[in-house]
Amino acid sequence: MRLVLLGDGDSPHLLKWARALAPRVDLWAVSSRGFLPGFDAWVPPGRRLALGLHPDHAGGNTAILKRVPQVAAWLRAVDADWLHAHYLTSHGTLAWAARKLAGLRAQLVGSAWGSDILVTPDRHWAYLWATRTVLNACALTTSDSRHMAERMRQLGAREVMTFPFGLEALPPEPGLKASWRFFANRGLEPIYAPERVLRAFASVAAVQPTAELVVANDGSLRPAMEALACQLGLGERVRFVGRLDAKAQAAEYDAARWFLSLPGSDSVSVSVLEALAHGCWPVLSDLPANRELADAGPAVTVLNEAQDRELPHRLQALLAADGAAMTATQRAWVAQHGLFEPAVARFVTRLEALTR
Repeated sequence: MRLVLLGDGDSPHLLKWARALAPRVDLWAVSSRGFLPGFDAWVPPGRRLALGLHPDHAGGNTAILKRVPQVAAWLRAVDADWLHAHYLTSHGTLAWAARKLAGLRAQLVGSAWGSDILVTPDRHWAYLWATRTVLNACALTTSDSRHMAERMRQLGAREVMTFPFGLEALPPEPGLKASWRFFANRGLEPIYAPERVLRAFASVAAVQPTAELVVANDGSLRPAMEALACQLGLGERVRFVGRLDAKAQAAEYDAARWFLSLPGSDSVSVSVLEALAHGCWPVLSDLPANRELADAGPAVTVLNEAQDRELPHRLQALLAADGAAMTATQRAWVAQHGLFEPAVARFVTRLEALTR
């Protein structure tokens, strides 16, 4: 079965899909930007098309649409069974338009990433139209939360498979953790509310002198967040370490007792799943997808902003409970519900059935 990925080849998330799909299908790929070096092991350069653009997930990606004729001609030569678009507003529209222009026999399958369903369609009627059009054209779509799957159905999706964009393997059990060590690694962009993360940590630091926070990742708000940390008097208790490779990030998960993720909109984040698997106890914003994670055990704390002031007391209460048992519960939940390979195997089996 020949399948073409369409997405951002500079994203480790698309590379993760390629690693999972390559042993199961005849895999090709189109990237709106370039390709990470890791793609070489899974999709040879002769099976790839890089457009060299700079798409913005916030929208306004008309440059992608100008490349529809080029993509259509390339796809006509590939003659795939499936076009698999990732991030539906941009790459989904590209796949839909190229398929129509070239008159391809390929069917469409789309994987939603979060804001393409939960945020972008509400910004402009054109984005809403594109999202509805792509969802209706897809024979199958995937979602990483029940909440987002329901929204996709409301927007016109036909068949939706729901599974987390999970871990490729369960990491070893973590060792001892410092009781007041915090880790945050969502992007330093407005949608991830990093200011709320800093203020929530500051409420804990005010009563716990040993509390410390490591902030990984990067983004447009990093200078402002570094300034805010100083304004809040946090000094060296907050460290901004930028983007980390997988090994360094795993070490931070293993060292931290708490994981902070407080975005204004989200589906089930792979970062949260990683934190659960590494034995971190997550503190999450009160969103429908995060409430779905309550099944992972009592160590999952979900807060609306009005409850942030309660955070020090709620965390202290968790530390007084049976920590080993709570960590074991959430790791078992990840093993059962949060691994990527079994989900992709089911996904490919469904594509094969739809192909027949």
